[in-house]
Amino acid sequence: MTVLESFALTGKKALVTGGNQGLGKAFAGALAQAGAQVVIVARDADRNAAAVRELTSQGLAVSALDADITADAGPVTGQAAEALGGLAAGRLMAASGGGSIVNVGSISGMIVNRPQWQPAYNASKAAVHQLTKSLAAEWAGSGIRVNAIAPGYVKTEMAPVDRPEFRRYWIEDTPQRRYALPEEIAPSVVFLASPASAFMTGAVLVIDGGYTLW
Repeated sequence: MTVLESFALTGKKALVTGGNQGLGKAFAGALAQAGAQVVIVARDADRNAAAVRELTSQGLAVSALDADITADAGPVTGQAAEALGGLAAGRLMAASGGGSIVNVGSISGMIVNRPQWQPAYNASKAAVHQLTKSLAAEWAGSGIRVNAIAPGYVKTEMAPVDRPEFRRYWIEDTPQRRYALPEEIAPSVVFLASPASAFMTGAVLVIDGGYTLW
């Protein structure tokens, strides 16, 4: 296997939760570009359909499941596995010899954001980081790798990175002095999902333009 071949996901199956917009849609597209068959799971049927139209028009193998995975993850992942003919999800991975899970954390799990106060969000992202480490240790024996990404400020529908009142703290305090686009974060998800990161588990990969250096 060459270096570039180690980043390929040909023949792999991927489930992307919340994959109908923003970062999730970029992740779904990137995984599919790397060769994976992708199912998006999200609640909004119209957005799901729009995302699938956009990605399949690029020749990518992407479909959608209209469901709320937070309501009952078991049946939803089961439906996704049936649609894909297999899946990368905890119990299913263990039964089939392993796989890779990539959680979406944030630099908010490592810092206190300014100027807004958002303790509940920060705590939830810190929990994602710790869950990642805990599951990585617990599931390593089953051949399952669990890593996370911790993005900095990214321009999406949900992040008002262009608002002047945030520029001082979000942009000017970043060494690269800019925000990211979802397409700049997505390749790191492919890396963590692929054999290129075979010796990585329990890692939280920071992608923040240097924000957390200060």
